Amino acid sequence: MTAELHRLVTHGTFSLDGGTWEVDNNVWIYGDEAGVVVVDAPHDARAIAAAVGGRPVLAIVCTHGHDDHIDAARELAELVGAPVWLHPADRVLWDRVHDRAPDGELADGQAIDVAGTTLTVRHTPGHSPGGVCLVGDGLVFSGDTLFQGGPGATGRSFSDFPTILESIRTTLLTLPPDTVVHTGHGDDTTIGAEAPAYDEWVARGH
Repeated sequence: MTAELHRLVTHGTFSLDGGTWEVDNNVWIYGDEAGVVVVDAPHDARAIAAAVGGRPVLAIVCTHGHDDHIDAARELAELVGAPVWLHPADRVLWDRVHDRAPDGELADGQAIDVAGTTLTVRHTPGHSPGGVCLVGDGLVFSGDTLFQGGPGATGRSFSDFPTILESIRTTLLTLPPDTVVHTGHGDDTTIGAEAPAYDEWVARGH
């Protein structure tokens, strides 16, 4: 079977540095009847489990450790019987939400095989120290590294604008222009649509 992609939007809050904001998060479920990967676990474990629909979950992959991407991870893991994976550089954020460690660590270059395809983990720090993207055939799950319109926010703790620019330049803008970018919030975009604005982001400086 060909890998299929399902998008679920969940609603909740994001809290950091003493502030709390209402947010809508994308959850991406990628795979086939033999197994799927869930990308991020925000807000509503039962809704995510329902969208999985009883298919085996190979892993719950957290693109980074902000609470609006991981707050339902432990409950979801119990509901679907799957491990939670996170880059170790984001444990400082994870530990603010959960009192038990993730089940596995993500590493740059790691291959995740699902539905006859491979998702390759790419470490893309900047929005957070352990942010990752998952690069597949014609697509990339960008978490909060790249959105329609530019880089993810870097104005809070554990983030850095020059670092996210370097991650985007060296890891994402090298992908084919027609690569579809499935983001952590909001609508899809493509590498080709975003790449021409890179110099504007650099000049903007934040």
